[in-house]
Amino acid sequence: MGKSGNLKDIFGKIEDHRSHINQLHDPVDILLIGIIAVICGAETWEQMVRFAKSKEPFLKKFLELPNVISSKVTLNRVFSAIDSQQFESYFTEWVNSISDLSKGQIIAIDGKTIRSAKSDGKKSNEITSIPELINMLNIAGNTITIDAMGTQKEITKKIIAQDADYILAVKGNQPQLLENIEDEFRFSGQSEIYTNHNLDHGRIETRTCSVIKNFRFIKQNSGWENLKSIIKIERTREFKNSEKATEKATRYYISSLQNNANDFQDKIRSHWTLDVCFSKDNSRKRADNAAQNYSILLKIALNILKNDSSKKLSIKK
Repeated sequence: MGKSGNLKDIFGKIEDHRSHINQLHDPVDILLIGIIAVICGAETWEQMVRFAKSKEPFLKKFLELPNVISSKVTLNRVFSAIDSQQFESYFTEWVNSISDLSKGQIIAIDGKTIRSAKSDGKKSNEITSIPELINMLNIAGNTITIDAMGTQKEITKKIIAQDADYILAVKGNQPQLLENIEDEFRFSGQSEIYTNHNLDHGRIETRTCSVIKNFRFIKQNSGWENLKSIIKIERTREFKNSEKATEKATRYYISSLQNNANDFQDKIRSHWTLDVCFSKDNSRKRADNAAQNYSILLKIALNILKNDSSKKLSIKK
C-alpha cells in the first residue's frame, strides 16, 4: 500500500490514554495485529492472541513488539482505551487516502447500530451522522451504498452534489417510495433481469436482480436526486439434505446509476459483505469502547481485502 494509505502513519496519531504502568504495548502494534488476525479469520480476542503468538517472528519484521502479548485481556484493554471518535476520524482519513488512489469504488456506510454496544442506556454506534460523514469523505467518482436508515432525499442531494453516485436500500421507513417501487415491478414489463445460482455449504442460493429505468409511478420531480434506476433483489435459499424450510427474501433499492442487473447485483452484495463475512452483528465485545472500535477494525480489514486487486476472488475466499 502506498504512502497515502499507510495504516501505521495514520493510526500512529491515536492518543494513548492508558496509565504509564499499563503501556507495555504500542496501541498501533495491537491495532495492526488485530487487522491482520481478522483478515486471517480471527473473531475473538483470544483467537487474535493465539494468532499473534503463532506468527510472532513474522510480526516482528514490521512491528516493535517489545513485550509478548500475554492474554485476551491485554487486547480488550487496549481496544477499550482507544477513543472511538478519534479512531473513527482516522479511519475516515484512511478511507479518503485509499479512495484518492482509485476511483470507481463502493463506499459502504452502515447506518445501523451494533446491537450489543450501548452507552447510558442509548444505542449509540455512529460517531457522526450520515450527512456529516458524507461531508468528511472524499466520495467524488465513487458509489455510496447505505442501508434503509440513510434513504433520505437530502442525502441523495448531498451525494450527487459531491459528484458521486448512490445505491440506497428502501424499506418501510419510506412507505410511499416503497409502494411506488412495488407497483413499478408489479405492473411494468420493462425490467431487466439477471439470475445467479450458488452452491455453498450444502445450500443452493438463487439471487435474481431486476432493474427498471423507465418509471410509471415515480415522478421525475419526486425529490430523489438524479434517480435513474430501481432495483429488486429476490433471494431464495434451499438446503440440501435438510428438513430446514426454504428461505425467501426480497429487497428494494434506488440508484443514480444506470448499470445492468449483473452490475447492480455485484455492487449491492459488496455492501452486505461486512455482516456476512465478519459476523459484526453477533459481536459480543461490550467493554467500554471495545465494541465500536472492533467494528471499525472490521471495516479496515474489509477495505484492505476489497482494495486488493491482485486476487479476483470473493472476500470469503
